[in-house]
Amino acid sequence: MHRKILWTSIAVFFILILIVIYFFPIKKKIKKNTAIAFTADSLWTPPDTNLLPHDSIGNLIRYGRELIVHTAKYLGPKGSVAQITNGMNCDNCHINGGTTLFANNFSITAVSYPKFRKRRNRIENLVMRINGCFKRSLNGEVPGDSSREMKALVTYINWVSNKANKGRKNIFGTATEKLPFLSRAADTLKGKDIFMAQCQVCHGQNGEGKFLEGGREYLYPPLWGKQSYTNGAGIYQLSNFAGFVKNNMPFGTSYKKPFLSNEQAWDVAAYINSKPRPVFKELLKDWPDISGKPVDYPFGPYIDNFPESQHKYGPYNPILLADKKNPKATEVLSKK
Repeated sequence: MHRKILWTSIAVFFILILIVIYFFPIKKKIKKNTAIAFTADSLWTPPDTNLLPHDSIGNLIRYGRELIVHTAKYLGPKGSVAQITNGMNCDNCHINGGTTLFANNFSITAVSYPKFRKRRNRIENLVMRINGCFKRSLNGEVPGDSSREMKALVTYINWVSNKANKGRKNIFGTATEKLPFLSRAADTLKGKDIFMAQCQVCHGQNGEGKFLEGGREYLYPPLWGKQSYTNGAGIYQLSNFAGFVKNNMPFGTSYKKPFLSNEQAWDVAAYINSKPRPVFKELLKDWPDISGKPVDYPFGPYIDNFPESQHKYGPYNPILLADKKNPKATEVLSKK
């Protein structure tokens, strides 16, 4: 009799435990990759190409978008118009025709140019900016300032930029997210592990990319090697690339739901940018005033005594703190 009561009590005890677990599950502490906050007045909605008129201007805008999304189809090694680029598409860095938040979109481009650019110590207009992309990211020749292709690109970018933002410059999600600097150097070995686990399925084990059928343009772009972007591209600066990776990779990721942590984004960006790639032919003309070089610009000379390796991979805070005149030094101190 006592044994029966004992086993009944044990059974009731375990049933109660199961009920508690079911209705009141234990919450594990999970490190979340939180979405970026924004205000409603800063949110940008890109215009819809489906609403364009079917006239000469509308057709030119459509052609401009087509050139952004499928650059190689028209201007790549097998281009139907000219063969002047490496085979990558503008869309690889300016996702969805330059309309995706935190993917180098064109939301404020029209209201930003002409402007003074420290990299070349000169005022540049939009045509000069586009030419820079053709040389640096597409490792190619420029299409010609008066060509139909350049007119289409400029018209499209101006349309995307002006149609919705109405002259505003405080648009949410321009360029790429500026991730907090790590307290250590970005780790290429950790980055390789992340690449092999998350990136190589699309971009290839050797970063060679994958072609669409027919081989005219890439489905997934090469991340290093002779067909990839040069070491003069903006994305070769680690902070730019890490921010891009965080909110756009692996494919399908967005700023609302990032997949990688900040550290993982820094590390995999470092791994990719550690690999060989074309040398930008005009690299020595960049940053004639070396005092204006960004902290993560990977080529000397510098006004400080830190090595190129630290400028490329970090840690960056010691470099900032050594430059008392840099406004970001105050930022770093305030977070200590």
